Amino acid sequence: MEAALSLDEKNLRLGEILRGMGRILVAYSGGIDSTFLLKRAHQELGDQVLAVTAASETFPSREFDAAVSLAESLGIRLLKTEVKEFENEHFVANNPDRCYHCKTGLFSHLQQLGRELGYSYIVDGSNIDDLGDYRPGLKAKKEQGVRSPLQEAGLVKDEIRQLARELGLPNWNKPSFACLSSRIPYGTRIERYKIDQLDEAEAFLAQLGLRQVRVRHHDKIARIEVLQDEISQVLEHRDSIHSKLTSLGFSYVTLDLAGYRTGSMNEVLSQAAKISGKDAAP
Repeated sequence: MEAALSLDEKNLRLGEILRGMGRILVAYSGGIDSTFLLKRAHQELGDQVLAVTAASETFPSREFDAAVSLAESLGIRLLKTEVKEFENEHFVANNPDRCYHCKTGLFSHLQQLGRELGYSYIVDGSNIDDLGDYRPGLKAKKEQGVRSPLQEAGLVKDEIRQLARELGLPNWNKPSFACLSSRIPYGTRIERYKIDQLDEAEAFLAQLGLRQVRVRHHDKIARIEVLQDEISQVLEHRDSIHSKLTSLGFSYVTLDLAGYRTGSMNEVLSQAAKISGKDAAP
């Protein structure tokens, strides 16, 4: 049985993987995973690395702007592009394989850019922890030939944060963020006004100093998820939160006592699988 690698050994392995790729195009979102990958790729390959960040209809513009600003501050070449998720009927239908269709569109676009610009590989910032949830986008990544060097090196999220801190990356402790469509229950059509509601609601909550926030969209009900130790902070601001979210079109504002957890919208898939006698989500 192979001995577990130390963090330093994983980081060295990451460097070897990157050097072996030559010219690479990094799918860069501005989150900590893709930022760390971009920084390490630049350390190993220099100008053979190009970051590509896509303006998305389901990501807040502030996230896109922050990603661009950070890449520029790191002195790494950046290409800005855009994707149009609302033109993809499979995406807006919001079935459980929604992410597959979204990632297929994104990665096929990046592969085309890579071919046109002469880059050997497209890479993304997926890490080992991403293998533990229902993520249909992983199938799209495999089909499109996208590699994930952080996974290949065996790195988990906490290790990436530690290494990013040692590198002095300013976003080493940035909260995780996923596209706003992930706040809408499967089977409920994704519409622009819902995305706008979620964007403004989460921006308001973040302004209150909450670190990790999700507002889940259940038609007229807004279900707020925050870290367990910040639930009391939400209650302290309950009047202003209720006033703001109802002004956005929600009739009821609720607080999830289980707190924030990744992929909470996938819990209904696991429950359905148990009821039907299956072991996992479709």
